[in-house]
Order: sequence, then C-alpha cells, then structure tokens
Amino acid sequence: MLERITNDIVEAMKSKDTLKLQTLRMLKGAIDLERINKKLEKVADDDILVIIGKQIKTRKESIVEFEKGNRQDLIDQTNEEIKLLETYMPEQLSEEEITNIINEIIKEINATSIKDMGSVMKEASSKLKGKADMSLVSSIIKNKLS
Repeated sequence: MLERITNDIVEAMKSKDTLKLQTLRMLKGAIDLERINKKLEKVADDDILVIIGKQIKTRKESIVEFEKGNRQDLIDQTNEEIKLLETYMPEQLSEEEITNIINEIIKEINATSIKDMGSVMKEASSKLKGKADMSLVSSIIKNKLS
C-alpha cells in the first residue's frame, strides 16, 4: 500500500497534478508520523487504512467549518481530496451488511444491554476496520442494545 502511494506521488509530480500531489504528500507524512510515533520499521496495510480513514474524517469535519464560513472553493477542494483518498480504501460495506455483522457479534458474545456496548464495539472494530464508518457502526450498536 505504501509503495502504491509513493508511486502515485511520483506520477502526480510528473503529471503536475498539484492537488493529488499535495494530498498524497500529507497522507505519506501522516503515515511516516505514525511509524515514528510507534517506533515501527514498517507500517502495515491495516494501519495505513486506519490513517487514511482518519484523514478522510478530518476532511469531512473541515467541510462543516468551511460551510459555516461560506467557502465553496475550500469545500470543493476538500471533496476532491476525499474522493482521492477513498480510492485507497477498500469498498465500504452497506448499512445492511454492517447491521448483519453486528447482529452476529451480539449473538456471539451474548450482549443484552447498553453495558455490553464496549465489548461489542471492540469486536466490531476488529471486523469492520477500514470497511465501514465507525460512527455509523457505533450508532447501530447503540440502537440494537437499547
């Protein structure tokens, strides 16, 4: 995954695609920072997917602020960055698929009340990491357990 990102950075330099280049450099910087912070020799693909997910989430939060400031230019640019980053993510599961997986987890660990939310969420995050929006997962779990 890291190799693909690096190759795409080189390709963006050659094609003079500044938005792609800027976005991928920020992503590579975030990956390098993670590697340094965790004292890793190499960052695993699963960790890279988590980092990309965080980058997308940050940009979505930024869009809300740009809307408050009435900055359509920044909204458009940020949406393009999100689309670019999403090309590196695995296909996201539908809400129905997520619900089915959560139902299986609830049955497996015999969760009955909202007190079991932590254990269900822990199991769900390991199964759905990078494949689903975790805030959606959390809200589905809350609905199922309450």
